[in-house]
Amino acid sequence: MKRQDTKWQAGRDVWWQDVVTNFPTKCDVEWVDAEDPLFLLYTSGSTGKPKGVMHTSGGYMVYTATTFKYAFDYKPTDIYWCTADCGWITGHSYVTYGPLLNGAAVLVFEGTPNYPDAGRCWDIVDKYKVSIFYTAPTLVRSLMRDGNEYVTRYSRKSLRVLGSVGEPINPSAWRWFYNVVGDSKCPISDTWWQTETGGFMMTPLPGAWPQKPGSATFPFFGVQPVIVDEKGQEIEGECSGYLCIKKSWPGAFRTLYGDHDRYETTYFKPFAGYYFTGDGCSRDKDGYHWLTGRVDDVINVSGHRIGTAEVESALVSHPQCAEAAVVGVEHEVKGQGIYAFVTLVDGVPYSEELRKSLISKVRTQIGAFAAPDRIHWAPGLPKTRSGKIMRRILRKIAAKQLDELGDISTLADPGVVDQLIALKDC
Repeated sequence: MKRQDTKWQAGRDVWWQDVVTNFPTKCDVEWVDAEDPLFLLYTSGSTGKPKGVMHTSGGYMVYTATTFKYAFDYKPTDIYWCTADCGWITGHSYVTYGPLLNGAAVLVFEGTPNYPDAGRCWDIVDKYKVSIFYTAPTLVRSLMRDGNEYVTRYSRKSLRVLGSVGEPINPSAWRWFYNVVGDSKCPISDTWWQTETGGFMMTPLPGAWPQKPGSATFPFFGVQPVIVDEKGQEIEGECSGYLCIKKSWPGAFRTLYGDHDRYETTYFKPFAGYYFTGDGCSRDKDGYHWLTGRVDDVINVSGHRIGTAEVESALVSHPQCAEAAVVGVEHEVKGQGIYAFVTLVDGVPYSEELRKSLISKVRTQIGAFAAPDRIHWAPGLPKTRSGKIMRRILRKIAAKQLDELGDISTLADPGVVDQLIALKDC
């Protein structure tokens, strides 16, 4: 319905200013116990039956307030902007509870960050003097794809700290975020955490230690991460394995609502005595942590276990690749093959030569065993409003199981699916 077609209807319509004055401007505090439920947030990532993650009042709020304060070096003069949708955990923890518990001035934006053009974010930053900007790697890569000119036309001089959330940020996107958006002067809080953890588990503290592009660096105060092997044995020093948490922390969720057995089975039984994050992790010789993605996003190619995030990072390091998503498909010889969906930098045409160049990039960075068997051109990737790539859909497209795509109504742009299907044989 067009705005001008909406007619005033007596008995239904009221003027806001006439009604709001009838209500009090203060709301009494409702005192609750520390372990009383605060909220339920249903999460399943890209697969699985939704899980009702339950956070409680005391520990969660203490944890989000503390992590916000230190991970962003918050000061009372800051203007803070987190681009997350309020409906997912980042919106709860770092749009609402964490900032407001610190009395922070929070900018809330409801809209598309690249409309009317890719400079929208920086226009807002300049207009409202935003000093802390927290966003997802998927937005960083999207804006990087559109070119530097949309960034450099704005001063961004108010920016002091940048942040990344949602998935591991590949080094090339990190460098662009740091060098172009932050003018090589803003530290990046590359945060790792989960819906279940309530708040940051690993994050750089601005200015506290040197950063490494793509690394979440070290654990937050009191958090004790360990890397274990398949038998649940802790591995010391430089290594790769399964990321677990050894001791409890205030922000931990208390149960899966109505299914405590699943809570124990999913998070505490895989490795007895530890909280299992479900993520893979590498630790380098300096003790820095590098998240490699979900362990169920590991592809077994001829006996080589390859993390999808590793292949995606290699693809995105190609100067003409803006974004990539990798899934496994059945392969009659290797067991599983590597199927890569690739979004190119704006204006770059599809070509067989470029396809070969992308594969060569992966061979050079990782090895021949990790070379994609198929490059599928992708004008866009199927994502939720929070920026999560729906790999379930990509797996079905890769396997040509188009009648099993399931519900795509929660995608930010369901039309992307039809575009991918149209390009499946290109």
